Amino acid sequence: MAEYEDIREQFLRETPRFEGRLITVCERMVRLPNGREAQREIVYHKGAAAIVPVDAQGMVTLVRQYRTALETEMLEIPAGKLDTAAEDPLVCAHRELQEETGLSAEHMELLTPMYPTPGYDTEVVAIYLATGLSQHETHPDDDEFLRIERMPLTQAVDRVMHGELGDAKTAIGLLMAARKLCL
Repeated sequence: MAEYEDIREQFLRETPRFEGRLITVCERMVRLPNGREAQREIVYHKGAAAIVPVDAQGMVTLVRQYRTALETEMLEIPAGKLDTAAEDPLVCAHRELQEETGLSAEHMELLTPMYPTPGYDTEVVAIYLATGLSQHETHPDDDEFLRIERMPLTQAVDRVMHGELGDAKTAIGLLMAARKLCL
């Protein structure tokens, strides 16, 4: 296999194929480092924020929801898409935490930006640790049906390590929060 110093692909052209409410799908032609052309399928996404809410007793609040694409229920950290590509993910994080769980956070700390599927998707999920929590009313979106579940963060981490919480943002968020909080 030949090694190339510059492995970047050169953009040639792009054709939109689908524009939806959440995503836009395009076919992109690129020139490869070896000079050949190749087609790429790109999913454009505005981005999202996800939150690991941990209270003073070390309990994490998760949401259970049905995921149609996988035809199953998933237990996840609260999360939601940015309203626009220009929205500050921190603003989105505060909004989604309140809407989905009724929690407000005194402190939000960015744990990491996460790229769920960089092979074909532009989505970036900003994952935050939320502390200094206070409970209020939930305000889920009209098409959002959730069940709130609380458990010790250490138990949630154990579930990740046993393959029981397979959502990527959830696994990364829980592991990073536990490490940050020295649990």
